Amino acid sequence: MLDKKIIGGILLILVIAVAGLFLIGRRGPGPTPSPTPTPTEGIVLKIITRHASTIWKITKQNFLNSDLAKQYNIVDLRFYSPNFALWPDVIQKERPDIAWGGGPTVFNDLVEKGLVAPLTDPELLAEIDNIPDDISGAEMKRFKDEKTMWVAAAISSFGFTYNKKMLIERGLPEPQTWEDLASSEYGKMLPMPALSYARSTTSTSHSRIYQIILQKEGWEQGWVLIAGLAANGRPYGGSVEAQWAVQTGEVSIGIMIDFYGYELQLQSPDFVYVMPPGTIVNGDPIALLTTSEHPEAAQAFIRWVLSAEGQAMLWLDERINRMPVREDAFRTPKGRERPDLYLRYNQTIILQAIHFNESLAGMTYFSIAYYLDAVLCDTHGELVRTWKKLVDALSANKITLEEFENFKYELGKPLTWTEDGKTYTFTLEYAIQINEELKKNPAFASKMQSLWREAAVQRYEKLYNEIPDP
Repeated sequence: MLDKKIIGGILLILVIAVAGLFLIGRRGPGPTPSPTPTPTEGIVLKIITRHASTIWKITKQNFLNSDLAKQYNIVDLRFYSPNFALWPDVIQKERPDIAWGGGPTVFNDLVEKGLVAPLTDPELLAEIDNIPDDISGAEMKRFKDEKTMWVAAAISSFGFTYNKKMLIERGLPEPQTWEDLASSEYGKMLPMPALSYARSTTSTSHSRIYQIILQKEGWEQGWVLIAGLAANGRPYGGSVEAQWAVQTGEVSIGIMIDFYGYELQLQSPDFVYVMPPGTIVNGDPIALLTTSEHPEAAQAFIRWVLSAEGQAMLWLDERINRMPVREDAFRTPKGRERPDLYLRYNQTIILQAIHFNESLAGMTYFSIAYYLDAVLCDTHGELVRTWKKLVDALSANKITLEEFENFKYELGKPLTWTEDGKTYTFTLEYAIQINEELKKNPAFASKMQSLWREAAVQRYEKLYNEIPDP
């Protein structure tokens, strides 16, 4: 009896439930809940650059906290720093918004390849109007079809830094010119190197120094000077490593871009940065890329970098010590804290620079880089061995100064070699002819470097045997 009551109760509940569902169905579906709104995603700007990671960090700290970043909803900056030879390929693949830092030659190449978009934002163009078109004869802007393609965000000079205390202790003179760096005086310490220099394929700033010397001295004599410099020194993997060698006392002198020298001077009064006669001022560009998916936001970032306040916060930071392209950056609160750099800025803008042919630099960039690395870095041991014997022979009066200069010329002049029964010489015309092929064809570059290394070793061995024993 009890079981029948339980079963009946269960049936009653089921009937009520089914009836309820039927009635709900008759009323139609209930309201669909509104989706929870998701916050708008911010913009991440992608920047391809040759700048060091310290600049990335300080840029992110300052810019992302700016009103401009908030206005354009820019929430992050992502930096890429490939070898400059790979820039066109990386730009096509990663599609960055901005190119920043690396020198005019690199940026002019990007313009020619159609990878740079003109700057069009009216407020940005207003900031650009505050920047001179040139400084000490160096272009600060690049125009194409009357449109602004890139603008210098900073300026630099090129020279060398020496440790005065170390030179005094070693009885060596304080260098003042490019020619001094190739002097036999600095060869007297060998096999201990007197100076540091970087491989040309890994440092755009050191590449610019080699180009300056070649344009100032002329093609043949320029290579003779660079060979003497290299023989007195030691090659390093990059400009940072070359600076570090000076900082740690591994060498007494190092060629470098100006802000590396200022950085060392802040550390110790023993360090002296020299802008030698026959150097240049360089504008370091920033540009909008055609691959940008956020051109408005990208131009806002460029506007911040080019503003007086942005210039001061970035370049005048004690961890960076670079020269702003705008003089009024020194009239900002941050700028007034750096009278030391303002003094250097005024010295830089009145520099009696050489006339530098930027087009020629672009037409020979890769030829110079691959040749220098093969002849003065890869075969450095053989070069130093011959140079040391030459310096020792002069010191022992086994040769006259005139004979020394003749040997020095033979050691450094552009190489001649034979390939497939033909004789070639690394003339300026030949360098221009093969530059583009070296850039785009790794197999060709490898073959040429192999030929140059072999020819260099043969030359060094031949001269070594001709130099009288000390």
